[in-house]
Amino acid sequence: MRLATILHLAIIAVLITAATSQAPPIRYINHTVGDNAGWFFNSTTNTTVTNYSSWAASQTFNLGDYLIFRTSSNQTVIQTYNLTTFKNCSIDHSSDNDTFVYNGGNTVFDQALTIPVPLTIQGPNYFFSDANDGIQCQFGLAFEININRGLGLPPSLNQPPPPPYREPPGPDSASPPITIPAGGLGNEGFKNGLSVHVIACAVFFALLAVNGGIGVVFS
Repeated sequence: MRLATILHLAIIAVLITAATSQAPPIRYINHTVGDNAGWFFNSTTNTTVTNYSSWAASQTFNLGDYLIFRTSSNQTVIQTYNLTTFKNCSIDHSSDNDTFVYNGGNTVFDQALTIPVPLTIQGPNYFFSDANDGIQCQFGLAFEININRGLGLPPSLNQPPPPPYREPPGPDSASPPITIPAGGLGNEGFKNGLSVHVIACAVFFALLAVNGGIGVVFS
């Protein structure tokens, strides 16, 4: 009986642990890249201030979370979904659809920057700095993460794309023909195909007949 009780308690403990480990997140998280070390590279020693791959491995990332890069204008922040671009440490052959460059809007040397990057695509995401012709990336200023679904994207990051741009018509553009539906003029005579010219001629000759004509001779 005692052994059965112990086994029963062990099974309950395993089930609780499994349920807890699979519990979905309850909020979105801002992840400061590198924690207190930030996103920095020492160009004199060609070393990073921390191991960013180890930092990334210690985190759990979900859709709607943000990466916060506390850095300076001496480094760049490149986000890509293209593994080849990541391995090459260069955006030279990347696409606008899979690679994004964040510079914080500031190009002054050694200027402090804080760059927030939203995580909006589930699956592998790659980050690196291509400064110094890719040297920073090659010496460790790079990491990869996997984005889980989590709570899904919040409404602020899940807006539909704007409609495609259409060139407005120029002054020389031809106007489309105007179609008038049958009966649109509200006159039964016109509906039967009689024109104003034909009706006017009929009235004119009727008046001639009433007044005895005006000497019109037909050859």
